[in-house]
Amino acid sequence: MQPEIIYSDNHLLIVNKPPGLLSQADRTGDPDLLTLMKAWLKQTCSKPGSVYLGLVHRLDRPVSGVLALARTSKAAARLSAQFRSGTPLKKYLALVEGRADAGGTCRDFLFKDAEQTVHVVTEQHPGARAAELVWRTVAFHKGLSLVDITLKTGRAHQIRAQLASRGMSIAGDVRYGARLKFDRKNLALHCYCLELEHPVSRARRCWAAAPPVSWQGFFEPEVARVIEAASSALQ
Repeated sequence: MQPEIIYSDNHLLIVNKPPGLLSQADRTGDPDLLTLMKAWLKQTCSKPGSVYLGLVHRLDRPVSGVLALARTSKAAARLSAQFRSGTPLKKYLALVEGRADAGGTCRDFLFKDAEQTVHVVTEQHPGARAAELVWRTVAFHKGLSLVDITLKTGRAHQIRAQLASRGMSIAGDVRYGARLKFDRKNLALHCYCLELEHPVSRARRCWAAAPPVSWQGFFEPEVARVIEAASSALQ
């Protein structure tokens, strides 16, 4: 479950998180991305003592894809400010159950309950937070649609809840109404593209990564074209 290293310099580390891996340690004690990457840096850079690495955003455990980590506290502060302001571009691919419409924009208010499930609610609901994404259907085959999603906000379970509320549950996401278990433990949701401002050079950079092996056999030509288009933006 070792993450793929996409990019690394003295300030920034970009990885492709595999599905099923925690972004950060929790009470389960299961392996997590942050700990694994600290160990990788310590070994690769022959660093004595503890290694600094800052987690500036997260992907849900069953979700895969491109994730940024900060190698210095200054980089962490600058990257965190970007994510708070919503300036990074985050694009996802999802396999959703049923034939999805051509595409559209989802603007909702979301609320997370005590069981950590997110609901679409009215603006007047206590604790409601605005959420927005744009999506388009790339292809449909054998009861599944391949959907390309651009996040405009970064709420917990946002894609999962907003699509499910429109009858487009993500394969494997039984919490939000999916019938198909996909690989029996994870979701068919992958962050394939992340674009942000480098914390030191201030240059706008873009990184892309293909979905995990569990996606093999699902829309492979279409997925390849989407990834290729994103990769053409690489600097």
